[in-house]
Amino acid sequence: MPAPGKLMRWPRLVLIAKTVLLSASNAPIALAESDCGSSLAPCAIANGEYHFAAPSVPPGSRGYPVVIMLHGWASSGKAALQDVNSVAPVTARGYLFVAPNALHAGSGKRDWSVRDGQPPRRDERAFLNDVLGDLEKRMPLDRDRVLLTGFSRGGSMVWNIACENPQAFAAYAPVAGGFWDPLPGSCKGPVRLFHTHGWGDATVPLEGRPLGNSGLVQGNIFAGLGIWRDTNLCASRPAEKRLTSGDRWLRSWETCAPDSELRLILHPGGHSIPADWADSALDWFEAGTNMTGRIAGQR
Repeated sequence: MPAPGKLMRWPRLVLIAKTVLLSASNAPIALAESDCGSSLAPCAIANGEYHFAAPSVPPGSRGYPVVIMLHGWASSGKAALQDVNSVAPVTARGYLFVAPNALHAGSGKRDWSVRDGQPPRRDERAFLNDVLGDLEKRMPLDRDRVLLTGFSRGGSMVWNIACENPQAFAAYAPVAGGFWDPLPGSCKGPVRLFHTHGWGDATVPLEGRPLGNSGLVQGNIFAGLGIWRDTNLCASRPAEKRLTSGDRWLRSWETCAPDSELRLILHPGGHSIPADWADSALDWFEAGTNMTGRIAGQR
């Protein structure tokens, strides 16, 4: 947490921090005094870089809740920060949106150290902890209300961190990415996990697939969910229903170990983040998280 006295200086910190605020139309606008963190320049720490966008309201008594988004293969935190459909709903609800950069892999493209049989290039859990530590020097954060999410390879990284460090974050909301082969035999403890995937996803198909001639194999999403079901001690038969929109299928394992939950939403699209994903993920997150002390005026 910030040193005594720093909490009282949040207006100046928000004004000079590297952020993207929301205009009246919810479109992001860059602050003139930003020094790093916007889409123009990342913040650098010892083991990597990150971007972020802050809400235009002050933090609550416990600090800002946080959403961390891990980008897909060959993408960047900059690109994640420019996804208005993901960023605007998050900051509008009083959360800090954090978009770290993966390291460059042998291909020259950015990639996370997903457990897929290749040697890891970085301890990603430690890196994310360092990112939050650096942000805490700039503004107050509520480390008990951090949602880790990611898209594609970033989603796979979320599954790995949740499996290996279940207490690292309050909850996990991956999109279009799961375990790679070899799948883990088990995970270290129960979690709250909300997975979103497209029926028509040909890049990360639900049934998994070999990745060209690389020798790497994307795991079967349903097999991975079976591991989570066992880890969370969930009843074998989940609740199933069509959502009110009529084009999405919800499977929810709710009879699980205390403080754990497993949820799957399938949408008719392909390899993408649905436009309404951010609000649905935060609705789910807040329903199972103690949000006492949240920012006044936020949902």
